[in-house]
This record gives sequence, C-alpha cells and structure tokens, in this order.
Amino acid sequence: MQFPSRRRKNNINPQTELYGHALQFYGQPPLENISLSEFETFAVDRLKLLKTIENLGVSYVKLSEQYAKKLETEFKNLNFPYRPDADDRKIQSGPSEYEKRRKDHISHFILRLAYCQTEDLRRWFIQQEVDLFRYRFNDLPPKHKLEFLHRNNLQYDTISVEEKKTLLDKLVNSSYAVSGITVEDQDFYKVPFQDALDLVRTRKVYLKAGYVYIPHQDIVTIVLNDFRTRLSKALALTARSLPAVHSDERLQPLLNHLSHAYVGQDYSIQKNVGKISLEQIDSLSGKSFPLCMRQLHQNLRESHHLRHGGRMQYGLFLKGIGLSLEQALQFWRSEFIRGKVDADKFDKAYAYGIRHMFGKEGKRADYTPYSCMKVILSNPPSQGDHHGCPFRHSDPELLKQKLQFYKVSPSGISQILELVKGMHYQLACQKYFELTHNIEEASFSLNHPNQYFIESQRVLGGGKDIKREMDTPQRSQDNAVAKGSGAAREAAANAPQGLAEMTEDLDSFFQDA
Repeated sequence: MQFPSRRRKNNINPQTELYGHALQFYGQPPLENISLSEFETFAVDRLKLLKTIENLGVSYVKLSEQYAKKLETEFKNLNFPYRPDADDRKIQSGPSEYEKRRKDHISHFILRLAYCQTEDLRRWFIQQEVDLFRYRFNDLPPKHKLEFLHRNNLQYDTISVEEKKTLLDKLVNSSYAVSGITVEDQDFYKVPFQDALDLVRTRKVYLKAGYVYIPHQDIVTIVLNDFRTRLSKALALTARSLPAVHSDERLQPLLNHLSHAYVGQDYSIQKNVGKISLEQIDSLSGKSFPLCMRQLHQNLRESHHLRHGGRMQYGLFLKGIGLSLEQALQFWRSEFIRGKVDADKFDKAYAYGIRHMFGKEGKRADYTPYSCMKVILSNPPSQGDHHGCPFRHSDPELLKQKLQFYKVSPSGISQILELVKGMHYQLACQKYFELTHNIEEASFSLNHPNQYFIESQRVLGGGKDIKREMDTPQRSQDNAVAKGSGAAREAAANAPQGLAEMTEDLDSFFQDA
C-alpha cells in the first residue's frame, strides 16, 4: 500500500524545496512512507547504476564521451534524473522529473543502510557515489553549479581583480587550460590547500602560503571532497542506528542480502538441461569455466574430494550449466569413490546433499548458483578449502603462478594484478575472460560464474548457443526432470501470496547473492 508523503499532505509544490534541484548532498533523509516493493525496486535499480559506474570507470576514461554516453543510457533505462535542466512542465514519456529525483533521493538512503555495515562496503559505496556525483555535477550548466555552491554554503572567497592581475603569470602557468584571456573572464577561488589535495597532487593549481588558487572550472574537486567527507560521516552515523533498523522484520532480510545482491539474470532456471554430458566437463573446464570453477574442478580431479563450501559452489555452478540431478549424482559419486570414499559411504553421507541442492530433500528449496558477489563476500576459504574467488582470496604471487600455468601472457597478468590491487575482482575476472578468449573488449559486465560460461560458449561457438548432445535417452530423461521442476515453479507462481509472505519473497529474491 502506498502512503502519501508529508510533502503532499501540506500541499507544497513538489517542484520546490528538496526535489526542485537536479543535484543534492543528501543531507536530509526522506520523510515519507513507501511500500516494501518500492523500497526493493529503488534499492536494486540504484545498485545496478552503481555497478555500471564501477565497470565504466575501469573500462573508460571518466567523463570521456564514451563514458558519458553509456552512463546516460543507464540513467534513462533505470529512470534516474540525468538532465539538469529538465522540467516537469515539458511533455515527456515515463516518470516525471520529480519522480526520478524522488527515486534518486530515497534509493541513496536505502543503500546507505545496506552499505554502512563494514569498512569494505563503505569504501566501495563512497567511491561509486562520488563518481556518480562527479558526473552529475560536471553536467550542470555554470549557473546551476553556482546555485548549488550557494545552496550548500560552499562560500569560498574569490580573489580580487587586483590580486588576479598580480598573479596573472603564475595562474596561467599553473592552471590547466587557462590563458591570460580566460583568467580575466572567470573567477578564481582562494581555498586552503588541504581541501584540494587532488589538484595539488596533480599540480593543476597555484599554491602559495597554504592556499591554492582554483579556477571556477575546477571547483568540482572541492565539492567532491566535501561530498566525500559528508557521506563518510553519514555512513558512520548510520552504522550506529543499524540495531534499531534490523529490529524491523520487514527490512532485515532485504538489508542483510542487499550488500551482496546479484541483480543480473537468474541462473537457477536450468535452460540447458541435457546439453552438457559428463564427458565434456574436463574440456569445458579448460575453455569456458571461470577461474574459480576451474580451480575447483582441478582440485576435485586431483584429490577426489571437495569440502562442503567447494561442493556447494561448484555443484550449483554445474547445475546451472545444465547437469541434471542424475548426472550430478553420477559425477560426484564417480569422483569421490576414486579417493577415500566408497560407494556406500557416498550414498549415506554425500548423496543427500546433492539431492538437497536440487530441491529434492529438506525444505525442497531450489538453490541458485552463486553470483560473483556471493563468492567474493561470503564464507571465505580456510586452510584446505578451494572455494572462493581466486582474485579475492589468493595471495597475489600464487595468483600470478596460477595465471602463468594457464598460459596468460605476462602483460595480461600485469593488467589482472593491477585490477586486483584496486580491489576490482570481477573486472579482473572479466579481463581474464578477454585474455583467454582473445577478444579486445567483452560486450558484457561480468557478475556471475554461469554468465562467464554462457558468454564463453557464445564466443567459442561464433555467437551460437551450446550444442545439444546427441544422447537421446539421456536428453529425454533430463527433459522430464526439467518439466517436473518447471511445473513446480509454475504451481508456486500461481499460488496466492499474502502480505505475510512478502518479506519471504523479497528475501528469496536476494538468495542468489
């Protein structure tokens, strides 16, 4: 149920006050009530936007034409405000500019709740929000930039005409893209140097007696530092309020999973059942498995055993690429009995877990293959484990040796390690994909091991899907399994869902994280 906001109760023009401006510092939290479904939708859409910003920031020069074009497309697709001069009085399709700004405001605060919990999450959230803010601030017309500064009490002193003439040569020589003519035509701000360390570091400004002289075009650096400081303090304060927020049983499952959430395709639905044979797995592991699954397969073949974390991560991946329950039982049994486990012990100790994985035992939940975020952020491997993300959990030197063993070029290894050093683990995996498939740039943003497999098969097959195996009896058997699970899903979809089930459904939405 949607409740009206306090703003509307007071009949205040929605184009004034908070949503009357294209950009804000998010200093005032939203005061209205929203539905739980809108809460979820806003959060997921903003997370998609921030993930796009992260990927574009590594693939392109920030604020370049390509970067701006792709980011604007994402703004449009997700219905976030992207036109500083937009006006609701103009005829437009889709949500109004007011609704987009409202979504921008509320979604920011929702993700604050999810990403304030650890230092790593806070650091990631701040970096993406700062990059988003930079893009939007630079897109403002000069008049709107000045209005923003005044509205947020960023009243930096401009130097006088006399001082500008005195320092003319130094300002021209030290400031980027500034000439004698442009110095006269624009304002210069006198700012304490500690507020403009990025400009000082890159030697783009004139520094004198503890102050830097910043041309109006570079004032964005000061604004970003201010925004970063405010957001960092706000996240620290939000973290203190988490116990009260978590006491709300409607929000707790959402917030607990949102920071690890995967927002891409659902790989729990087995579209490829019967297309993969057990004999293909060895060759596919070397051609189309991501590094995390490749190392799990290799260790399983060498030691004929995997611990629970490895069995879950690898088993669900194999399920996602098309192995049926019968194939999975055969695969794991044949491998384990080559080690220290006999067939009887396997049936008693391990077969149940595999059937449980396919939703045939226990609470009969149809488990979803792990996403990259799930692999990276949950259940880190300990001594003797082989699960996890090699780019996140391996020592850099061991990772380097592994990449060398898999014949990745020295320059490629350097690129991957540089991304790992910057904590861009999914981008490092995407670079590994590009290097091992001999392509210049992947046409997708990697978020899931099963996505890696599908894209690899598409590249290797010249854009075609995986070839179906010619084993007709096996295919028929697998199709029966697929139809059975499809019927179960259809029945579940047609079942009535009351308000009490809503939080459980939303929790399930994030189970693939």
